[in-house]
Amino acid sequence: MMRIERRLSDTFKAFASSSKAGGIVLILCTLVSLVIANSPMGPAYLGFWHLPVAGLSIEHWVNDALMAIFFLLIGLELERELYNGELSDLRTALLPMLAAAGGIAVPALIHFAFNGGTPTQAGVGIPMATDIAFALGVLALLGNRVPASLKIFLTALAVMDDLGAIVVIALFYTAEVSFAYLLGALAVFGALLAMNRILRVMSLLPYLLGGALMWFLMLKSGVHATIAGVLLAFAIPYSARQDDAQSPSHRLEHALHKPVTFLILPVFALANTGIAIGAGWMSALLDANSLGIILGLVAGKPAGIFLFTFAAVSAGLCRLPLDLAWRHVLGAGLLGGIGFTMSIFITNLAFAGQSDAIDSSKMAILAGSLVAGIAGFAWLKAMGKPLALDTDMETMDLEVDGQVDGRSR
Repeated sequence: MMRIERRLSDTFKAFASSSKAGGIVLILCTLVSLVIANSPMGPAYLGFWHLPVAGLSIEHWVNDALMAIFFLLIGLELERELYNGELSDLRTALLPMLAAAGGIAVPALIHFAFNGGTPTQAGVGIPMATDIAFALGVLALLGNRVPASLKIFLTALAVMDDLGAIVVIALFYTAEVSFAYLLGALAVFGALLAMNRILRVMSLLPYLLGGALMWFLMLKSGVHATIAGVLLAFAIPYSARQDDAQSPSHRLEHALHKPVTFLILPVFALANTGIAIGAGWMSALLDANSLGIILGLVAGKPAGIFLFTFAAVSAGLCRLPLDLAWRHVLGAGLLGGIGFTMSIFITNLAFAGQSDAIDSSKMAILAGSLVAGIAGFAWLKAMGKPLALDTDMETMDLEVDGQVDGRSR
């Protein structure tokens, strides 16, 4: 029971508490962007994001620079989970890791089934990712009607999911590589690690300056510059033996929460969801690429997460937390289908320069994420009651390896 009753760290509480408001802001920004893009101001609005500034368009600065800060936050969250969170123990970590693997593989296979061997095959990575802010925002709306362990499980799953998406971006959505710049970026990363592990530098400023240089070199290398944010996160000192307030990693993570939630992600939404909806938008949602995205998010995510989790527990590799039932895992899988931020990000990489494919993919992402979010909320509102409050066994709960609803007999 200690694992279930484990107090969530102050950082996680801050992260979860801001998700509800952050999700609402993202929705509002998306609606505002769509309305303006389809109004008489649409051409000017869309043209604004393509204005050049210091050699890059404003949209590129948002997607390559501001989103590197978002990826830095993801990396810091992952680092903390590896040290003190759900991923700190291998047996415990296996559950969200394997769930995330299922949530990546099955949607990708669904998209590939529709698009393999076609020009839209590059979109196979679009339905892989989960939007942490939106998913936790839906859970925040449900409050204490869902178990605390579900929030921990979904957070760890989404972090691993995003890590998988980062790996996919690095390996498959990279343009021609300049190895001189790439080696320069890796040399800076090595120097930052040396500052941490050998010189024991605890000031944040040298790491941030080095991170900015690494970002520039990564941008020039052809590897997507946002990867620098993740590498920087793992170079910044974090010690499990330190109080959270003394950890540079924690201090930076805490400082980034609100700017990322209420500035960077809303600006990203404004810059990337301005879609001029034409007369044939409904038929566009039925093309192979759009169907692959929608079905990948709505059906592939819950199927992959549930089936991989069930297989892992059945094989004895791990076990469900004691207050989780299989219906909660299914609910987490449904919420995992909220792609939004990462899915849109991958869309821009997959179909660079193909405006029609980008717009139709974004429409599919919005549609699939909306359906997944509503389905996850409705399911958990009806079926998400914590086990401690249950009075009756439900017929859909599965008995696995001597457990019923994840409770040991």
